[in-house]
Amino acid sequence: MRRRSATTTRPAGTLIAALIAALATLLGLLALTAPAAHAAAPERGAAAATGLHVSGGRLLEGNGNDFVMRGVNHAHTWYPGETQSLADIKALGANTVRVVLSDGHRWNRNSAQDVAAVIADCKANRLICVLEVHDTTGYGEDAAAGTLDHAADYWISLKDVLAGEEDYVVINIGNEPWGNTDPAGWTAPTTAAIKKLRAAGFTHTLMVDAPNWGQDWQGVMKANAAQVYAADPTGNLLFSIHMYSVYDTAQEITDYLKSYVDAKLPLVIGEFGGPADQWGDPDEDTMTAAAQQLGLGWLAWSWSGNTDPVLDLAIDFDPARLSAWGERVFHGANGIAQTAREATVFGPAGPDTQAPTAPGTPTASAVSPTSATLTWAAATDDKGVTGYDVVRVTGTTETPAAATTTTKATIGSLTPATTYTFAVYARDAAGNRSPRSATVTVTTDKDTGTPGGTCAVTYRVTNTWPGGFQADIAIRNTGTTAVNGWTLGFAFPSGQTVSTMWGGTPTQTGAQVKVAAAAYTATIPVGATTTLGFIGTTTSAANSAPTAFTLNGASCTST
Repeated sequence: MRRRSATTTRPAGTLIAALIAALATLLGLLALTAPAAHAAAPERGAAAATGLHVSGGRLLEGNGNDFVMRGVNHAHTWYPGETQSLADIKALGANTVRVVLSDGHRWNRNSAQDVAAVIADCKANRLICVLEVHDTTGYGEDAAAGTLDHAADYWISLKDVLAGEEDYVVINIGNEPWGNTDPAGWTAPTTAAIKKLRAAGFTHTLMVDAPNWGQDWQGVMKANAAQVYAADPTGNLLFSIHMYSVYDTAQEITDYLKSYVDAKLPLVIGEFGGPADQWGDPDEDTMTAAAQQLGLGWLAWSWSGNTDPVLDLAIDFDPARLSAWGERVFHGANGIAQTAREATVFGPAGPDTQAPTAPGTPTASAVSPTSATLTWAAATDDKGVTGYDVVRVTGTTETPAAATTTTKATIGSLTPATTYTFAVYARDAAGNRSPRSATVTVTTDKDTGTPGGTCAVTYRVTNTWPGGFQADIAIRNTGTTAVNGWTLGFAFPSGQTVSTMWGGTPTQTGAQVKVAAAAYTATIPVGATTTLGFIGTTTSAANSAPTAFTLNGASCTST
């Protein structure tokens, strides 16, 4: 506020005359200098459209094609010698890799030459490269953490390396740049870092992580996202949520993701985990299913080398030794092999003539009188494995038994007390088929009258949006013997269809739906309940629940 001098006085008439004269002069100057009334303001974000850019709440390539990230995080700054990792990640089908770097505040600074080599490695492997500074992690709560301003200075020091890479590189300014202490403090430094980079001439897509160690469990980023987005003069900004044990229910995951989509604010899941930890069990199935339904990108944490190896996707950086978490991310429902699409900026790939390697020898589990679940180690391929074919082997004859994009398949409609031999082939997008795996022999159980009719089913819609919804189905065994292998049957009354399901494999003909158990839901002990969930579409506002359910052909009680 400007101070007024206490010693300056004027007679009232003189003061009014002076004000009138000054006003006249000002009006004359404005008449000479004001822009034309119909001059249009420049379109916001136009300068960013030379490469990856944001428009209408979506991440687009320079040619306007929608780009949805499907990839993983790689801890390059701590494992700079693992130079094969990006090629291995690409071979498993990823289209993006988020690379951990250091600005020198907490770990050894990645040099300009090193960052240039990382970018070249990404491009050689036809991967979009998200570069992040990790030193900012947990600022305000972790005393060792650096600031976003320091991270912004690091990016500015790399400007010569990053210039011209707008088609291939997203700059994630700082990883999880605020802890749980006063998370409202995140907004101002985040906005300042964005403005600093734009003032330095960067037109790249910028990515900003949420507070609360990236998880935004207090909703600060969600509440301030529109304000922060508006502060970027290019409009070329992505928000990144990290989903770990805070996100352990379908409702909170879908609510959070959908709030950004509804507001047309661009969002990716920049990190997420699946294995349970001491704080809870993340619901990775809903994360991947909802992201696929909403067209949002995700990047799983992380390739290898974690202090807690439960989060390693590949054991000891070996792509042939994927962990259960790695199998889920690369080959599971809505995983990378099933949903990743390469960025078009790399142009058409050359002819793919190389077949995948043979899958590992299948093993059998959840064997029942009429079904068995097979599991095998993943195959690898230079362009990525897209699926597997399970065959029944009888002498020299093969009969198709199942097709899947994962490394698991439940084979149904088997005869009790009968011996079967199965094997697996891998295939890639070009149709190249691998050598056959070794075989496994399975003998189905005797038919002991596994019950249907002693069951109760609860159907619950957990979320709705125009044209779509999410629901849970809980199956309780109310009988006196365990259910080993099951098929659930029901009919939709309002024209609904299942888009994506976890916990079972659906088959739908018109209104009729049959769901075969997944390997991990196939057994229901006495008195226990197993739950499956799905995302569906509907053209009816009613979205009425099914009124009757069967389990293995026998009626269940609906609750």
